[in-house]
Amino acid sequence: MVSGAGTPAAELSELLSHIPYFHGLSQQEMDTIKPFFFGENYDRQEVIVLEGEPCKAVYFVASGSVKVIRNSPEGRELVLRIMRKDETFNEVPVFDGGPNPATVVALEPIRLYAIPVDKMGEIIRLYPQVAMNILRIFGHRLRQMVTLAEDLSFRHVMGRLAKVLLENVVDREDGPRLTQQDMAAMVGTAREMVSRSLRSLEDMGAIKSEGRSLRILNPDLLRDLL
Repeated sequence: MVSGAGTPAAELSELLSHIPYFHGLSQQEMDTIKPFFFGENYDRQEVIVLEGEPCKAVYFVASGSVKVIRNSPEGRELVLRIMRKDETFNEVPVFDGGPNPATVVALEPIRLYAIPVDKMGEIIRLYPQVAMNILRIFGHRLRQMVTLAEDLSFRHVMGRLAKVLLENVVDREDGPRLTQQDMAAMVGTAREMVSRSLRSLEDMGAIKSEGRSLRILNPDLLRDLL
């Protein structure tokens, strides 16, 4: 990880204008909170946040993508969410005072901005609109976690994999290159099962394997599996 020596004003201003947490703040209020932020760069597969460690900051994705994961005692990985540009992670400890709730790993070279936990709490106290925005986003995230639990409990592997492919569009230029292991961790199964399922989807004409990437040929076929 390389810490930014400073925060480029234009980049930070653009990022904050797209972060839902700060919607409704005036330009003057935005200018007030900018000094709290610092920039960081991470390489692919670099750990940004480690589950169980004390929370130091809330992170905002300026470019690239990360995966938010939990690991079982046996070392099995479950991907809870892929976070992309203009999304935020590791904010829960701001409210419960606990450690990092999950591990976060860079899927590709990324640029982040971060704000120390105590400064985030200060912003919430100064600007109640931010607290309302966060509550709305937390509600949305809770619904996503309920959907994830339902998928893992009730949807078959092929259907879960089809959903991962549709939601992440693995062949797009600006998207992360998900490995079969990444997809297995998102689907909640073994990599070998994902490999067999991908071959089946290719035989059906839904996808096309092109080296280390995949191209979706027929999204309707994938939707039929949901």
